[in-house]
Amino acid sequence: MNPTPDVWNPKNYLNFANHRTRPAIDLLSRINIENPSSLIDLGCGAGNVTAILRQRWVSAEIAAIDNSPAMLQHAGEKYPEQKINWKLDDISEWLLNKKGKKFDIVFSNAALHWIGGHKDLFPRLMARVNSGGVLAVQMPNNFSAPSHKLMTQTISDGPWAELLKDIARPTPVAWPAAYKGWLHPLAKNIDVWETQYVQHFEGEDPVLKWISGSWLAPVLVRLSGKMRESFIALYGQRLRNAYPPDGDGRTVYKMRRIFLIAEKD
Repeated sequence: MNPTPDVWNPKNYLNFANHRTRPAIDLLSRINIENPSSLIDLGCGAGNVTAILRQRWVSAEIAAIDNSPAMLQHAGEKYPEQKINWKLDDISEWLLNKKGKKFDIVFSNAALHWIGGHKDLFPRLMARVNSGGVLAVQMPNNFSAPSHKLMTQTISDGPWAELLKDIARPTPVAWPAAYKGWLHPLAKNIDVWETQYVQHFEGEDPVLKWISGSWLAPVLVRLSGKMRESFIALYGQRLRNAYPPDGDGRTVYKMRRIFLIAEKD
């Protein structure tokens, strides 16, 4: 299930907890189910969003899966009283079980962009939603931002290029209209939208720290020693040039995200 090292660090990820949690709350506010009997959080990470789901639906059966042992350990220790079924699992493998349990709400915040093949993936997700239930998804869609383009450039510019070539993959997230087309035959109502969050960071190298908690994590876990230091130095300098602080010492970082809510007949 986890043939590669765990790339996730809960502390790094939660350095920007408010910025990372806000989109989940925005998605949650658009779900119009009052009393679901069951829901699952796919890619639950550190568990902070799953705990918010529990606060809203206090009597629902809640399952939460993630493929990071470190993240799940943090979630279980942080929220021991939430009556959440934390499970180490991979979303793609979870979907392979065609006889697996269905849920009133299949929820995923900032996880599905790590998986390719969305044309097939999203109908399979919809198949795990009960009649009258909802598929609710939020994904980063910031792959055209300087931060992401510069990481791809940095990967290709150094001695680490061959080692990291699979990380510099094509943009995994499709246009919003594509999701509506893929799910239209399977849903009675679909709402897809994009939001750009204008975030203000403070401190030294804030964009590098932001990316280190997410998209840069697979890079950092593969490199070590001088090569790791060289990559961080080169990428960090490029980020500083692309995202200079303003006169108040704050750095503006624009983050685009895509949201989807599909209601099943």
